[in-house]
Amino acid sequence: MVIDPGHGGIDSGAEAANGIKEKDIVLAFALKLQQLLIESGRVDVALTREDDTFLRLEERVALARSNKADLFISLHADSFQQPEIRGASVYTRDENATDVLDKVLADNENKTDVIAGFTMPQMAPEVVDILIDLMRREMRVQSYMAAQAIVHQLEPSVELRRFPVRQADFFVLQAPDVPSVLIELGFLSNATDMANLMQSDWQERTANALAQGISTYFDSLKTDE
Repeated sequence: MVIDPGHGGIDSGAEAANGIKEKDIVLAFALKLQQLLIESGRVDVALTREDDTFLRLEERVALARSNKADLFISLHADSFQQPEIRGASVYTRDENATDVLDKVLADNENKTDVIAGFTMPQMAPEVVDILIDLMRREMRVQSYMAAQAIVHQLEPSVELRRFPVRQADFFVLQAPDVPSVLIELGFLSNATDMANLMQSDWQERTANALAQGISTYFDSLKTDE
């Protein structure tokens, strides 16, 4: 699987009043989560970035796809103009969102590349379109399953937003062949969330819950086989 610490380099992401930057918080958290998953001995984990590096959104998606990831998790900690908004949430791609699959595929590849090994390049374009659509639907189902498993593990110990499983048109969730979720750990614009995000106990508790949710998700896939 691939963990994507949001932002990096010239892109700091959200920034708290005390100067704490989203890019630093999510990188530290990603490294902690990666270590926990590796220690479990059950999951191979790559990061889209391991230091303060800037990556374009399409590069993040491409890394997930080139690694043939069986799950992609993008980590964020945004801010909002209403400081009372707080809590963690998990996003999957909006079913009704404007489709930007073509943007993902436009960089040195075509639609037949998506299903390389799954179909033959000489297949009719309309058949390729149908296969990609089926693949994309399956990925959305799996993404939702992952989101539910993660939220279920977070609920007992982490403050969540109302309706914590949400949908939005995040570009990094566009991979047609990788189940993908985006996790908002909390809001830098909320004092309580900010304190939690900086607290090692909260980080440890949340990372453990996420790791357990990820394991539960993979277990559910084996059950369905």
